[in-house]
Amino acid sequence: MRAVDVIGAKRDGAEIDAAELAWLVTGFLDGSVTEGQMGAFLMAGVLRGFSRAEARALTDVLVASGEQLDLSSLTGPTVDKHSTGGVSDATTLLVAPLLATAGAKLVKLSGRGLGHTGGTLDKLESIPGFRTGLDPEEMLRIAEEVGCVVAAQTQRLVPADKALYALRDVTGTVASAALIASSVMSKKLAAGAGTIVLDVKTGGGAFMKETAAAEELAELCVAIGREAGRRCAAIVSAMDQPLGRAVGNALEVAEAVELLSAAPQGRLAEVVLELATLALVEARAGGEQAAVAGGGERDAAAAGGGRAAAAAGELRRAWTSGAALETLARMIVAQGGDGSVCERPRDVLPTAPVIRDVLAEEAGSVAAVPALPVGELAAVLGAGRSRQADEIDPAVGIELRVEVGDLVEAGAVLAVVHARDESVAQHACERLGQLVALGGDGIAPATVLRRMGGG
Repeated sequence: MRAVDVIGAKRDGAEIDAAELAWLVTGFLDGSVTEGQMGAFLMAGVLRGFSRAEARALTDVLVASGEQLDLSSLTGPTVDKHSTGGVSDATTLLVAPLLATAGAKLVKLSGRGLGHTGGTLDKLESIPGFRTGLDPEEMLRIAEEVGCVVAAQTQRLVPADKALYALRDVTGTVASAALIASSVMSKKLAAGAGTIVLDVKTGGGAFMKETAAAEELAELCVAIGREAGRRCAAIVSAMDQPLGRAVGNALEVAEAVELLSAAPQGRLAEVVLELATLALVEARAGGEQAAVAGGGERDAAAAGGGRAAAAAGELRRAWTSGAALETLARMIVAQGGDGSVCERPRDVLPTAPVIRDVLAEEAGSVAAVPALPVGELAAVLGAGRSRQADEIDPAVGIELRVEVGDLVEAGAVLAVVHARDESVAQHACERLGQLVALGGDGIAPATVLRRMGGG
């Protein structure tokens, strides 16, 4: 087999079989296939298109390139979630304890933020003492004892994906649904969970700007997961404005804790409940019901066709009773963090020395709070990074007081800037005053645009 022949076949529109893909990727990793050849193959695929079979085969090759987590020792259904990234997306901090409280076991391998998107590890590491560098044995122990654990991705899982992504990044071949789906699902499959739920973002602050492209990606990810024998479901959600009200690491942890301390409301809570409900319904449909709390009530509801409603009800009770907040505190303590953050988040988390309000100059309805520039502004404050090696400031960021559709009076607080010094704070306030646009119709846009799976 020669690389030039595989490249030529893809250039001419042929479907590449699993053996050829495995040979090509293995050769790329050992150096017998050059970067130029692999880049040419990727570009041919982007231009000609990859089939679902090719996407699935590539996923399998990526999974086989490294180790895989074995979650079989855990009692109860195993669940994982993934978000394609956005601004103020703290869903993991809420979904994890909710699912654990309902009896599932969530083992989540997360990453760090880059550019305008936040990273779950950065958020959690703003909690004093919190550790994300866990070995597999420690992850399994915490997952069994608490029900959820969130740790850093290990280099031993899907190493081929990291190598391929680095090449895609410099060859203009990132924007392919098949390649993105293979990258996402290889990591999820290697992480070992029986049920996988995905939140595919669309809009100005998302990687997939168009809803149709996001739906295509979500459908392909779900198909790959199901063909691999996993329970899999997804939602497509809007990322034209930040999902939550906080943009910045400690600020987002505080928002998550305060949200779990009250009744679920707002766009962040809506997405959290959608994802958690999908996960429970899928896990139960996979025959894993016995280990999940509330069996009698659930079975009765399922018999009447109300599995999703029953699951949503359980999750809301876990939320409003304070049980999910207690689970979050237990996870934080188990990972070395200060559990009192769940009682006094604003006292325990780091705070910025300069806090300034952004005021509305006139009355009106909020027409736009654009996610991308707001996320970029938070990064300028120090909450994000432009390169993986950059250090972040956990205390700084932005707290939004309004969202699209809100009515505001002149002089009302639109946002609060948390900065390290006065000059940066002044710049951020001026920029936010420009970004939060008034003149809307007073209608709040939909957040969850489509659901796939969940019974």
